[in-house]
Amino acid sequence: MTGFTRDDLIHKARLAKASSVTLRRYREEDRQRAILSIRDALAANQQDILVANARDVAAARENELSAAMIDRLTLTEARLRGLGEALKEIAASPSVLGQIEHEHTRADGLLVQKKRIALGVIGVIFESRPNVLIDCAALAIKSGNAILLKGGSDAEHSNAILGHLVQDAIASFLPRDAVQIIPGGDRQMTVEMVKLVGLLDLVIPRGGEGLIRMIHEHAKVPVIAHAKGLCHLYLHADADFDKARAIALNAKVQRPSVCNAMETLLIHQQLDDGYVLDLLQALEEAGVRLRVDERVWGLGPKPGWEQAVDEDWDTEYLDKILSVRVVASEDEAIDHILKHGSHHTEAIISNDPSVIQKFEDAIDASCIAVNASTRFNDGGELGLGAEIGISTTKLHAYGPMGAKELTTTRFVVQGTGHCRV
Repeated sequence: MTGFTRDDLIHKARLAKASSVTLRRYREEDRQRAILSIRDALAANQQDILVANARDVAAARENELSAAMIDRLTLTEARLRGLGEALKEIAASPSVLGQIEHEHTRADGLLVQKKRIALGVIGVIFESRPNVLIDCAALAIKSGNAILLKGGSDAEHSNAILGHLVQDAIASFLPRDAVQIIPGGDRQMTVEMVKLVGLLDLVIPRGGEGLIRMIHEHAKVPVIAHAKGLCHLYLHADADFDKARAIALNAKVQRPSVCNAMETLLIHQQLDDGYVLDLLQALEEAGVRLRVDERVWGLGPKPGWEQAVDEDWDTEYLDKILSVRVVASEDEAIDHILKHGSHHTEAIISNDPSVIQKFEDAIDASCIAVNASTRFNDGGELGLGAEIGISTTKLHAYGPMGAKELTTTRFVVQGTGHCRV
């Protein structure tokens, strides 16, 4: 959208704010119907969506974006069906609004309750992935919030059609203005958006380190960052080979362009050299390029291996590239993760309960995967239907944020004429 100004942004934010007040009066049934209406609209407009998305993908190729970034940008029939299933799951999930978290009755008969309420207006700033728009809109609706959605310029056509589709789909059940689309491509508008004190109650950025840093520098409203996913898989000395092979391939290869993909493999030095070489060969055969430390290099080197440099341990590749290091113990693995991890997802393969417990106790991450792939740290996989982001900080949520994480609580006290003495 050309000519979009700060006044336009404020106007949209005010529409969302006004809608957030009226949303409190709607029933759970209205929210469910609105979400299912989005699902129906996705199915009915599938070809138009794919045509718009194809324009974005073609521009990405022309601009020589990486294969990983193009994968994040691309919508397919299968991915649209997956969105539809997520919407169905979100709609059917238990209501979070009005949920009583705790209640007790005082000795004088006063009833004290702690109930869930919506946050108000949420702003989500995201890059590349147009499916994020649908997930976030649905979760905002489920949790009773209005939402401003600002995507990137690389998904301009996809976001435009999806945004209009969502607004039209919910209009028969909820205020159309509860979902507002802000055009991408203008970083200054992002800066202005995160300063909307009194209009936005929370900003959730989903993107690269540059975007997150800029928002933290300028934001005057609360921020929950979905920062990078520098995820590790540690193979302990007793790690079963077949289990390790399957999990490593899934964590790295299934979809390397996403934030819960493995970026570093840590291997206990007691594992047999043949074990290690067979595992690395399986990864290479799946198209993974390896950047290895000196101890792994000493096993080869093999064609295609590169020696890791310091920055590799801090790099989120989002591609079929993997850093590999041999460690002397679980303590060395833990120290490496504490130094280089991003608080996203960390995984261990072991049969030793004491080692597993030590790993869980020592590692600070939003999800710990024990004998399982890092790819499970996802709202849909963890039973949330979808996620508005994966918080890598602890306030006010840690890990995937579903509808419940988009609410807060307040106290309601019920008396029969009670007065404080």
